[in-house]
Amino acid sequence: MKFTIEKNILLENLTYVTKAISIKNIIPILNGIKFELTDTGLALTASDSELTIKTFISEKDITKIEKTGTIIIQSKFITDIIRKMPSDTINFEVIDGLKIKIYTDNNQYNLNCLDPKEYPTLKLEESKTPLTIKSDIFKELINQTSFAISTQELRPILTGINFKIVGDLLEVVATDSYRLAKKNIHLEEAIKEDVNIVIPGKNLIEFEKILGEDDDLELHIFNSKILFKYKNILFQSNLLNGTFPNTTNLIPTEFEIIAKTSLRDYFSAIDRASLLTQGKDKNIVKMKIDNSSMIINSYASEIGKVEEKVLVDIDEKAKIDISFSAKYMLEALRTIKDKEILILLNTDVKPIVIKSVNDESLIQLILPVKTY
Repeated sequence: MKFTIEKNILLENLTYVTKAISIKNIIPILNGIKFELTDTGLALTASDSELTIKTFISEKDITKIEKTGTIIIQSKFITDIIRKMPSDTINFEVIDGLKIKIYTDNNQYNLNCLDPKEYPTLKLEESKTPLTIKSDIFKELINQTSFAISTQELRPILTGINFKIVGDLLEVVATDSYRLAKKNIHLEEAIKEDVNIVIPGKNLIEFEKILGEDDDLELHIFNSKILFKYKNILFQSNLLNGTFPNTTNLIPTEFEIIAKTSLRDYFSAIDRASLLTQGKDKNIVKMKIDNSSMIINSYASEIGKVEEKVLVDIDEKAKIDISFSAKYMLEALRTIKDKEILILLNTDVKPIVIKSVNDESLIQLILPVKTY
């Protein structure tokens, strides 16, 4: 293998594929990135067996191809090496079978490589009937839900995001059992068979970082995996086994108290009130509604207390004292783009539901915390 390529083109593609390299890999060969050069271009592949990312650089974007071939370059240093190379154009040449020389006019690296014969065969299959979604819409789906996934492995299914499709309606839900984020969108075309899958949240968060604006994204869904096809990138993730909990009944449909307020004012009040409780595990603040007024307050015995008044549009008879995690509430509020929100309540032990005034497609739910 011998070729010359522009630094920025290679670096961009390396940044994509290295997202699939895991520090927990127990298979040594999977700590490497597969470089596969043919007359048509250069394919880069990385995998941890659960997540596989492959990019393709067309021959027209490669400065010179002198000799084709395949090699596995250890991922630990390659990205930093390329980033710090002093020239805009970099040469690669395999020497002695399992060594590669990476060089410019003024410097060179000689790296030991891994045997491509030991690299597992990775099938990146495409379905005959993929779903197509605009990349910016999918990006927003992940941003508005992924923060609510569980980070605990006790219930692995909750570390994923549930995608359900019936007809042309796509419903995306994430929950860690203390809060829930739900987003609905309508697809351009209805599907014939219903879909109900759970995709690992950490993989979707990495994929979201790759996505740009307003490009077509293809979803190829299988029984145990999903393949995303975006520009020159194939991003394949295993699905989580198990049944995602039915969250439909968790979201109340009727509310005793409906408060309308400014997102900015409400966010700022909670943000300031939470300053005194940031050292606490649950970061609890209290919301009191009485006589058409809202007070946000927090108390820390060793520091003091804070009280914030928020202007709200609410029924004069509304009355409630309810406590919740400021961290959870702030994360939920960050996903809303509207200037005004609805805070929907029943009792101090029933879920708090947050919605945009103008967007019914997004629901944020937070369970209250009982304080004594």
